[in-house]
Amino acid sequence: MNHHLLLCARQVPSPNHDARPNPTDISLVVIHCISLPPGEFGGPHIDRLFCNQLNPDDHPFFAEIQTLRVSTHLLINREGDLSQYVAFDRRAWHAGISRYQDRERCNDFSIGIELEGAVDCPYTDEQYLSLATTIKALLANYPGLSHERIAGHSDIAPDRKSDPGPFFDWRRLRQLLAGD
Repeated sequence: MNHHLLLCARQVPSPNHDARPNPTDISLVVIHCISLPPGEFGGPHIDRLFCNQLNPDDHPFFAEIQTLRVSTHLLINREGDLSQYVAFDRRAWHAGISRYQDRERCNDFSIGIELEGAVDCPYTDEQYLSLATTIKALLANYPGLSHERIAGHSDIAPDRKSDPGPFFDWRRLRQLLAGD
């Protein structure tokens, strides 16, 4: 890691970020899932969404979301490859209205990781391995993070979100994080 960027990640800078209220307060990892169009994997559409370049003519769903200004810190695709959109010391716009324990506005203090997937299908072995390796690197670089401070989007916005969904294997992730 160098300058809050993962050296192993493909860098795709998003304009959708701003300063954290406290740049040293990075104390939560939020796991999400995304597919564009919904239920379809691969292609350039996730990059385009996070970079405000989504073409509404490419799919009817895109006309509904083309004006969104959202981002994440990282995306892990189905092959386990990483893309980074926002440096970790910056606030990405991934959590929306959210609350973790007694704190609101999770974007202020969290790192968002999107898994290419959907709530109704399993994630790949490569994604779990990449996610565990990534979280270990984050734990080594950000002392406010811990194994206990990893949540799903559904945990911080339960009335609005269901991701990463019932097919996400939390036990498997914790076993991978516990191993060396």
